[in-house]
Amino acid sequence: MRYKIVPPARDRAFLAAAQRAVPLVPGTVEDCCLRIVDDTDAPSRDAAREYLTFLQALELVDETDRGFERRRVSVEEADLADAFERRVFGARESLDALREGESLTAEEAFERLREHVPRWERDRHTDWEAEWRERTERLLEWSATFDLAVREGDRYRAVDRT
Repeated sequence: MRYKIVPPARDRAFLAAAQRAVPLVPGTVEDCCLRIVDDTDAPSRDAAREYLTFLQALELVDETDRGFERRRVSVEEADLADAFERRVFGARESLDALREGESLTAEEAFERLREHVPRWERDRHTDWEAEWRERTERLLEWSATFDLAVREGDRYRAVDRT
């Protein structure tokens, strides 16, 4: 399963704090979001919900039938880059565009990602291009956070992980 939620990029310390806010014993979405707001500088419950889903995509929390629970893996131990690329929709596609050997602006990366945007996503938003331009920029910022890309001014280039 690939997750579509891509909240604004933050650093690993924020992700660690948000993960610690999620209980080890499953808690409701509402409880987890309130804890994330209380324990981080997430601006709202809606923003906290996006980060909670993103933590799930990064395999830092799990959703059970009783709610969300923190996984017993630290942000420092987890391979966030791998989880991000495998489990966040658009991450692999935007990184593939960067890996073609040239640095790209967010706009150029969006043009490469455009063909991968599903029809139902295009129909879901009045201005789907603006929505996906922002999403592409966030994907690139997270790629830099996870050391998959480097930002150089307004351009991004892939980092060779081999």
